Amino acid sequence: MIENVARRRARLRAVVVIGTLVVTACELRRALTPVDDVARVELSPAAVTVQPNEAADFTAVAFTAAADTAEATITWSASGGGITDQGRQGGRHLGQYRNGACGTFQVAATSWPSNKSDTAAVSVTCPISVASVTVSPAQASVDTGKTVQLTATPRDANSNVLTGRAITWVSGNTAAATVSDSGLVRGVTAGSATITATSEGKSGTSAITVVVPPPPGSGVVFVGAGDIADCASSGDEATANLLDSIPGTVFTAGDNAYENGTATEFANCYNPTWGRHKARTRPSPGNHDYNTSGATGYYNYFGANAGPSGRGYYSYDLGDWHIISLNSNISMSAGSTQEQWLRADLAANPKRCVLAYWHHPRFSSGSHGSSTSPQPLWQALYDFDADVVIVGHDHNYQRFAPQTPTGVADPVRGIRQFLAGMGGRSHYTFGTPIANTEAYNTDTDGVLKLTLFADSYTWAFVPVAGKTYADSGTASCH
Repeated sequence: MIENVARRRARLRAVVVIGTLVVTACELRRALTPVDDVARVELSPAAVTVQPNEAADFTAVAFTAAADTAEATITWSASGGGITDQGRQGGRHLGQYRNGACGTFQVAATSWPSNKSDTAAVSVTCPISVASVTVSPAQASVDTGKTVQLTATPRDANSNVLTGRAITWVSGNTAAATVSDSGLVRGVTAGSATITATSEGKSGTSAITVVVPPPPGSGVVFVGAGDIADCASSGDEATANLLDSIPGTVFTAGDNAYENGTATEFANCYNPTWGRHKARTRPSPGNHDYNTSGATGYYNYFGANAGPSGRGYYSYDLGDWHIISLNSNISMSAGSTQEQWLRADLAANPKRCVLAYWHHPRFSSGSHGSSTSPQPLWQALYDFDADVVIVGHDHNYQRFAPQTPTGVADPVRGIRQFLAGMGGRSHYTFGTPIANTEAYNTDTDGVLKLTLFADSYTWAFVPVAGKTYADSGTASCH
C-alpha cells in the first residue's frame, strides 16, 4: 500500500517537471523570435556619392505602425558592390558599403519576418582624367632676382577646367630660372628657361626670358615697331631676333599679323617670332588687324595686355613716363569717346614726360601719306605738352622734328613723331620727304629703341643683322 502511493507520487512529479519544461521551451522560443509587427523600415542616408572603394555607412531602423522602434532582424543587399553588416546600436542597424566600379547602385535594408524594406542610392564617381594642361602666361620676361607667378590649368577632353589635381613644376634650365612647387618663377641669371607643369602625365609649358635690369637711374627701355608679321616674309623673324637681346617693354604700332589679323595668322605668323615677347608687349591695333571683324584675333591673342577688349586704347606708366596706346581704327574726332578719354587721362597724369603710339600717321612722306584723322588726338596731346608720338602704316622709318598738330615746327612745345613701320612685313619707298623730316630709311627692317629717363629720352634705330642704317639722338621732355 505504501509502495503504491510512492509510485504515484513519483509519476506525478515527473509529469509536473515535463510540463514545466514544455512551458519554458515555448516561452524561450517566443522570446528569441522577432515580433511580426514591423510597419516600415527607414534607411539613411537616402543617397550618397563616393569614390571607388570609398566606404559609405548606412543606418536602418524598423518601426511599428505606432511609429515606435520595432524589434527586427535586418538583412542587407546591394545591386552592385558589397555591403556588410556592422552590428547594431539599440534599434539602429548598421551597414557599410564599398564598390570598386563606377556607376549608380542601390542598397536595400529588409526586415525579417515582416519583409519590409527601404532603399538608398549610391553614386560611385570615377575621377575625370586630365587631357591637357595650359600654363599662363605662356611667355614671360623676368628680371634677375625678381619673380613671376605662373598658373597651371588642367582640363578634361572637353576643355572643362579640372580642380583639385596635383601639379608638379620643373625648370628646364635652373641656371637661368627656378620654379617653386606653387609655380613661382625666380630669375637667376640672364638667359631662357622652359617651365613645365605636369598633372597626371599631361604637361604644359611657359617660355621664360630672364633679363638683367638696367642700373638705377639708367632709364627704362621702350622698343618695338609696326607692320610686323607675315608668314610669307622672313622680316619679322629678323626683327624678333633683335628683341631677343633687348630688354624692356615692347610696343607694336599696329598691323601685327598679316594679311587679316585672324587667330590663325596670329598663331602661325606672329607668335613664333614676336610672340616670344608677348608677355612684355603692349600693342596697338592696325587696319589689317581689323580685317577680322572687331579685331577679335588681335584682342583674343594679346588679352589684357591690349587693354579693355574691343576698345583698343589704354594707358600705363613706365618708369618716369606716362605711356598711352591709342586706336586709330575707330573714331578719333574731337568729342569722340576716345578723344574725350584721352583728354581725361592726360588731365589725371602727374608724370612730366608723355609718349603716345598708334597705327595711322598724322605725318608721313610714304605712299599712305599724312592723314588729318589723328589730328584731334595730336591736339589733345599737344595741349597737355606730350613729348613723343610713334606710328606705323607706311613700311619704312621716318623721324620728324617737334611740330604742332598742323605741321608747324615748334622746338619748344612740339611733339616729335617717329614712324616705325619697319617691323618686317615689307618696304615702301618714297621721293622727296615732307617738311620737318629729320631722318628716314626705306630699305631696312629694324626696331626703334627708346630709353626713357626722368626728364629726357634717347632714341636709336636698331637694324636687322646684315644692315648698317642707323639713327640715334637725345632730347629733353617739355
